[in-house]
Amino acid sequence: MFGIIAILLVYGFWDGITDMLDRWGLKEEYGYAYFLPFISAYLIWQRRDRLVEAEFRPSWIGVVVVLMAGFLFFMGMIATTFTLVQYALVLTVIGMAYALLGWQAFKIVAGPLFLLFFIVPLPPFIYNSLSGKLQLVSSQIGVEVIRWFGISVYLEGNVIDLGNYKLQVVEACNGLRYLFPLVSLAFLAAYLYRVEMWKRVVVFLSSIPITVLMNSFRIGVIGVLVDNWGQEQADGFLHYFEGWVIFMACLLILLLEMVLLARIGRTKRRLRDVFGLEIPKALPQGIEYQTRPVTPVHYAILASVVLIAVSSFYVQSQQAILPERQDFNGFPMQIENWRGNENRLEDIYLKSLKLDDYLIGNYADSMGSVVNFYIAYYASQQAGSAAHSPRSCIPGGGWEIERVTQVDLADIQVNGEALNVNRLVIKRGEYKQLVYYWFQQRGRVMTNEWLVKWYLFLDGLTKRRTDGALVRLTTSIGAGEEWTDGDKRLADFSGKVVPLLDQYIPD
Repeated sequence: MFGIIAILLVYGFWDGITDMLDRWGLKEEYGYAYFLPFISAYLIWQRRDRLVEAEFRPSWIGVVVVLMAGFLFFMGMIATTFTLVQYALVLTVIGMAYALLGWQAFKIVAGPLFLLFFIVPLPPFIYNSLSGKLQLVSSQIGVEVIRWFGISVYLEGNVIDLGNYKLQVVEACNGLRYLFPLVSLAFLAAYLYRVEMWKRVVVFLSSIPITVLMNSFRIGVIGVLVDNWGQEQADGFLHYFEGWVIFMACLLILLLEMVLLARIGRTKRRLRDVFGLEIPKALPQGIEYQTRPVTPVHYAILASVVLIAVSSFYVQSQQAILPERQDFNGFPMQIENWRGNENRLEDIYLKSLKLDDYLIGNYADSMGSVVNFYIAYYASQQAGSAAHSPRSCIPGGGWEIERVTQVDLADIQVNGEALNVNRLVIKRGEYKQLVYYWFQQRGRVMTNEWLVKWYLFLDGLTKRRTDGALVRLTTSIGAGEEWTDGDKRLADFSGKVVPLLDQYIPD
């Protein structure tokens, strides 16, 4: 029965597992995740003597957890969100353990199992939002560190201006490559820290400010080195060596914190007395191993996993309704006073976007103002193939998203309502751009990424339709221009192009 369940789980979650492995390989921030399943398995094996002696009491609560995980999995597959699928996998494993062991025995393995939550990568738009905020915080604190050394410095966004040199605090300097592994290690340390619960919580939570502050200090040190010995100090071996030093310093601070916390209280203890791996005890002599009897709970677990596998097969085999539409090949290059030149995306981007049809080009008006117009259409949005939010993609090009707001374009009506768009103010060094974007899908115009996912799930389930498009307009803010000039330009172009979209994006 265990073998059948394992095979069904691998089949059902295969797409989520492969996506997770790809993300581990592509993002250095998640490189640590390869080791966590083995660490979790080792910690459980280490307590095998307690498991052997524990009484297993199969629990229906665990079955309920597996069913909840199955629903989360189904939502993730329909709504094209692999993160939900991956969390559902971890939750399924935890629910199965609870169902098989019961509460008393489950407590023995709870810590190692909850460690598995740290193997799941964040959704791209949450990751990029967090990355952008950490870049700003690290830049601001790093500038203060530079000023400690009496160096005159000016900060504009994520650009540290030292006069002779300018340092761009890019995505690689956001601190996440330290934060994610350190938070995971802090959770593991708290698990192995045999002290009061509040001290464990402090150790775990403190890993976040420790990482942010130390990464900011690193940026400040790089600024001081560059000011004294040149731009090459920010590149190459020294740059990565500083990263390792900072990470090891973070671990040292965490250990010192644990030493201090161990001495707080009535009983002052040494760290080695309250922290470390337990020495595995020998299994009791004379144990007679027997096959445990199969209970209704075991059959319920099997049935739940079968449901997950069946729902995976259903989603992958479901033939979505593909409404008729015109291809973007026929989209006009002359829209009143705006004349366009169509461009093409490189294959590397097309493989990542997995779209079915698209249009990208620059439109210029009679005054020479330029708007970049991009629209991506997906005939069927299933897990791994869906409209990418610009908030996820823009930071990848080195742009900093400085401000995100929503704007109603009252003069432009879609389905009887004013067009509502996301408005992004983005910068890269001295360059400034203004971006409008929205999701136009199955008769709805939306700006909220989470709402898009919800309607993908609902329409996929009730209408067998997951088609839709992302519409994005971008314009550069030239020297002497204000942001309002960009707003007028994008609003004017939107008013001309939106009435044409009905032929290309089915309602």
